[in-house]
Amino acid sequence: MNSKEIIKQAECELKEQFEIIDEIRDFNQEKVLNAFIENKVAPEHFYTVSGYGHDDMGRETLDKVFADVFKAEKALARIHFASGTHTLACVLFGNLRPNDKLISLVGAPYDTMQEVIGTLGDEETKEDSLIAHGVIYDEVPLKNNDVDLEAIEKAVDNSVKMVLIQRSKGYSTRKSLTIDTIGKICKIVKKKNPNCICFVDNCYGEFVEDKEPIEVGADIIAGSLIKNPGGGIVEAGGYIAGKAKYVDKSANRLTAPGIGSEGGAMFNQHRLIFQGLFMAPSVVSEAVKGAVLAAKIFDEIGYDSSPKYNEKRTDIIQNITFGSPEPLEQFCRTIQSLSPVNGYVTPIPEYIPGYEDKVIMAGGTFIEGSTIELSA
Repeated sequence: MNSKEIIKQAECELKEQFEIIDEIRDFNQEKVLNAFIENKVAPEHFYTVSGYGHDDMGRETLDKVFADVFKAEKALARIHFASGTHTLACVLFGNLRPNDKLISLVGAPYDTMQEVIGTLGDEETKEDSLIAHGVIYDEVPLKNNDVDLEAIEKAVDNSVKMVLIQRSKGYSTRKSLTIDTIGKICKIVKKKNPNCICFVDNCYGEFVEDKEPIEVGADIIAGSLIKNPGGGIVEAGGYIAGKAKYVDKSANRLTAPGIGSEGGAMFNQHRLIFQGLFMAPSVVSEAVKGAVLAAKIFDEIGYDSSPKYNEKRTDIIQNITFGSPEPLEQFCRTIQSLSPVNGYVTPIPEYIPGYEDKVIMAGGTFIEGSTIELSA
């Protein structure tokens, strides 16, 4: 069989999995639609004010829609976040003070977050990290490449101000955390320390399941608008959602105390963010189908994939282990050559800011760095 026939056959065999993905899509689409209707989204909310950005009805309504979608007391959706890492950093720096203790409960987080925390990076970078600002940091190692609930119970006590729970495995080989698992973690943490802040890095996970982390006990979540919740059309930004007091402190870090979420012109990006959020459940479901399809095909031709095609999904990430650099580089070049943007470019491994190891990326996307579009 040629490649098209292999794909077509795999799609037929995946009919049951695709139907489950469609059911989740429909549930999440209704949830988003109801948030728009309840908050009376109208054309006047698509226009923004200039200067300080005061009295921006569109921005205020956008925040309310995000809060309703993620079942939060309050939300902050802004184009001013430079990346998901910046968004997460605002939560950390906004809510932690000198001598507060932060624990990552699923081993080391992303490379970029390790630089924010202060466990990676050059000396100049470390001077501006959380650790340099007096925050005490620790990690709970993984057990058999998975979250260790018993170790979490031992690690959390009354001295811990915040725990960081990274939902997606990202570039690692560990299992991503399902919403049920996040709920179990939050339950353990709150039992040991009711005042501890459960902070979930929700990047890559929005709308993959029919619940979000706040619904199972998380206090605050954050993510990127150029990933799942932006539906592939939002040009930049991030969001934070959760308990109002924690969102407010994060907003003060993004802007300044006294301004918080009340200022910041949005440069006529409201409509794109509203529209991207509305499109997100459908776009995410297609990305998940693509990941499931890739898992099945690469398994069948002899490469290890994780998660497997028939495993439950909680994010859009698909790991394929090639075993050596050459097939990995060839795969990325093939993806790039079949992309609508920069299809003529040949990706090569290189060091990039925020990452300790060489990285090769195939990213022929309309939005630079977008991972809801096909990329590798």
